[in-house]
Amino acid sequence: MSYYVGRRTKAGPLVTVDGEMLDLRLDLRNHDPTGFEWGYCGSGPAQLALAILAHHCESEDEALDLYQRFKWAVIAELPRPSWTLNTRQIDQAIEHIRIQEMVKGGNR
Repeated sequence: MSYYVGRRTKAGPLVTVDGEMLDLRLDLRNHDPTGFEWGYCGSGPAQLALAILAHHCESEDEALDLYQRFKWAVIAELPRPSWTLNTRQIDQAIEHIRIQEMVKGGNR
C-alpha cells in the first residue's frame, strides 16, 4: 500500500509518496508548474490530482480521464495544513466517481 502525504513547509506545499517526492507530471498536463496545492479547486489542486492518479492508476489515460473529478471529490476537500491518503482511499474515491457517472448516465 502506498501512502501520499501533503504538508505545508516554509518553502511551500510538499507532497511525498512512500517518503519520496511526488513527480508533478507536467509531461501529462501543465496546470501549475509552481507546484501542488489542495483544499480548494484550482490549478495547483488539478496538478496534484493528476500527479497522484498518474502514480496510482494502471495507465496515464485512466489518470487523465479521472483527475478533474478526483480533484473536486478529494483534493479540494483535503485539510489545508496536512493530510495523508493511502491506496485504499484512492481506490474508494475512484469507485465512487465511477458509480456517480453510471447513475448520472442512467438518468439521462
